[in-house]
Amino acid sequence: MSKSLDVALSFRRAEENEAELVSEIVRAAYSKWISVIGREPTPMTADFKKAVREHDIDLAIVAGEVVGLIEIWLQVDHLWIENVAVHPHRQGIGIGRTLLAHVESKAVQAELGEIRLQTNEAFKANIALYAALGYGIDRREPFKGGTTVFMSKKL
Repeated sequence: MSKSLDVALSFRRAEENEAELVSEIVRAAYSKWISVIGREPTPMTADFKKAVREHDIDLAIVAGEVVGLIEIWLQVDHLWIENVAVHPHRQGIGIGRTLLAHVESKAVQAELGEIRLQTNEAFKANIALYAALGYGIDRREPFKGGTTVFMSKKL
């Protein structure tokens, strides 16, 4: 049973000088998957200086500490989630769910009727979370010896 989110969570957009902080959170959050897939997950290898400049990265903050993030960009007909990452010491208390709800409201504000994302098929907990939140599997594609699962949610 997961712990409930009983802390005050706020959001703000990452600034260009925070690319290293974004990288640290992503690397910490995804490190548990290295042994599962036998390599660093793709988000761990991203160019976060470029990502912070080109995408919206919203930071989740608890008591002044950045504990997670969600990286998105708005497309013509949908909102794309590139990355959701919660620091390991804050996982399991609802921050990921809250980040996803946060961007869902952004999609509604932008009058976009769909959210899309992808994840590794080996990341069973992530797929279960997305499914529980209303995301459906659209397709699967081979990728680096594994399988990428593409999911979406109609709003």
